[in-house]
Amino acid sequence: MAASGVVASATWVYIANADSEDISVMQLDRAAGQLKPVATVPVGGTAMPMVVSRDKKFLYVASRSQPFRVTTFAIDSATGGLEKLGEAALADSMANIDLDPTGKWLFAASYGGNKITVNSIGNDGLVGAVQQLVRTAPNAHAIHADASGRYVFATSLGGDNLSSWRFDAASGTLSANEPALVNVLPTKTGPRHFLWDKSQKYVYLLNELDGGVDVFAYDAAKGGMRHLQRSTVVPPDFAGKVWAADLQIAPDGKFLYGSERTSSTLTTFKVDAATGQLQVVGHTPTEKTPRGFAIDSTGRFLVAAGQDSHGVSLHVIDSATGLPGAGKSQPAGKNPNWVEIVDFR
Repeated sequence: MAASGVVASATWVYIANADSEDISVMQLDRAAGQLKPVATVPVGGTAMPMVVSRDKKFLYVASRSQPFRVTTFAIDSATGGLEKLGEAALADSMANIDLDPTGKWLFAASYGGNKITVNSIGNDGLVGAVQQLVRTAPNAHAIHADASGRYVFATSLGGDNLSSWRFDAASGTLSANEPALVNVLPTKTGPRHFLWDKSQKYVYLLNELDGGVDVFAYDAAKGGMRHLQRSTVVPPDFAGKVWAADLQIAPDGKFLYGSERTSSTLTTFKVDAATGQLQVVGHTPTEKTPRGFAIDSTGRFLVAAGQDSHGVSLHVIDSATGLPGAGKSQPAGKNPNWVEIVDFR
């Protein structure tokens, strides 16, 4: 590990590879505009959702094969290396994991198990036992707390809603908010991934089955949502079955990005700063079947993982238009699906 108090100036990219059961470690060289392979770290399970601790000390990786578990890795800021510290049991195969703002609790959502859970995290960064398990409508997919940590939401892809929860960070307990559900219309669109803008004024929701992107006004005092707009990641000339995947926002909040797997495209939206509403800017080809992607802290680079190409592409983002340029592709592991970028500057 790097010496205490020493922070290396480097940016590391971690790619979860489900079928090779490992993590690809790469370095983002901004000056050269390229990704440099560093290492491959075995996980020993179907590595999929990941999350990085806010202090950048730990990477948590969930395995969606039995035994269902989350592995805690220590991040070496100097080398990008991952040191396995421990494992903890998860209640099911989890499509998404995230941390509450205190870093003391790990949330998880199970698509096949129709449930969400809370695990404790110790002062040593290690995940502990399941603290709470809550049944949900079918196909829970994503779970996140707002910036305050007082409210938590989880999508139900099969139930066409987000469940809304109050969260007690002292006890690690979820309780139903009022109202308990945010319904998504039209039905059968498949709420999948969502995020807040930095100001916590708006929530953006991507629907897997029709590619719709919903914009909600967010009431941070009550944890409430009010629908404002519906856009789409589907390209205008698209023909086929929609299979939308991931949603990310630029660090400055000016652009929002969504991936659609069947067309293998990234859609760029311009965000209206005054209203939070979206305007489609364009569509960019990327890796085949882009499941997960991430944007670096400068907003200049986007890394997309192609679950069927077994590769990742680095796209340079045009600061004026927000559009990603042509991707530079290189091999990853088998079925890369999740990307995390950790910046030490």
